[in-house]
Amino acid sequence: MSRSQLDALLAAIILGALVLSGLSPFDRATWWMEVAPVLIVLPLIAATRQRYPLTTLLSLLIALHCLVLILGGAYSYARVPLGFWLQEGFNLGRNPYDKIGHFMQGFVPALAAREILIRGRHVRAGGMAAFLCLCVALAISAVYELIEWGAALALGQGADEFLGTQGDPWDTQSDMAMALIGASIALVLLSRWHDRQLKSLETLHTQ
Repeated sequence: MSRSQLDALLAAIILGALVLSGLSPFDRATWWMEVAPVLIVLPLIAATRQRYPLTTLLSLLIALHCLVLILGGAYSYARVPLGFWLQEGFNLGRNPYDKIGHFMQGFVPALAAREILIRGRHVRAGGMAAFLCLCVALAISAVYELIEWGAALALGQGADEFLGTQGDPWDTQSDMAMALIGASIALVLLSRWHDRQLKSLETLHTQ
């Protein structure tokens, strides 16, 4: 499969999932808020893919993150069936799908930041790159928590489905911790693979 075919397939999967999730979501306002990042990122990637193509690894991770957001928007995070299965299987006290979302909120942005920083030659691959990527991931997580706080102030009880706290007073802190864990795991496990793809992408564009 060529890269253009892969991009088309990923776009079709995401758009199909987006349409299906929007047909009859649990809560329409929550759906809009949860899928908003998808509606922002997809057009941006489409508009820049010719002059700034992403590595295959990052494209796949972004697509996976989009699907996590779309599924969460369709059911609201506290009601996603996958979360109930995990809750029952691991004997958890709450539906953990929200934590999966925040894990991905660190995992994917860390790799995206790494790609931008290294390709732009702002920093070399290594310890400083990893540190800055962790900072970016945590900054994104903090901004999202501020958005949730703003939604809570503006909507009151109407924001409960969007927040998905399920009565946990430490939900904000654990959300940010999951983002940090996700970013750390992504950098430890994928940095070498990412470096190889970045090198291949650079070689392709210098030919």
